[in-house]
Amino acid sequence: MPKKKNPPRPDRHGPRLRLLFSEMTSLGPGRAELVERIATTGSISAAARDMGMSYRRAWLLVEATNAAFIEPLVTTSTGGSGGGGAQVTEFGLKILTRYRAMECKAAKAMEKDFAEFRKFMVPPEGE
Repeated sequence: MPKKKNPPRPDRHGPRLRLLFSEMTSLGPGRAELVERIATTGSISAAARDMGMSYRRAWLLVEATNAAFIEPLVTTSTGGSGGGGAQVTEFGLKILTRYRAMECKAAKAMEKDFAEFRKFMVPPEGE
């Protein structure tokens, strides 16, 4: 199965969008990145390694994210002679695309305010 192309995302030093419904975070920057890396690697463990997190943490985040939506964003298949893996569903790709579009829209709407706000912040390393 070919790897999925990830949707565009805003500047990583700009504001970030976290979607909260009731008490539960359904999607935020970290979960979106995890799902994108799963789409790229085809594996929860490889995505976790790429992000410097444990497999268990990544697995729990995938389960919690899937539970927040009416359909799963990520599906898995068990290992065996052909190996297991994880796939981002078409629904998951739609959610990622919509989330990244909302993130870009929010960043654009706050661009001037955020530029003013950044004057009071320590610059990120490397800048």
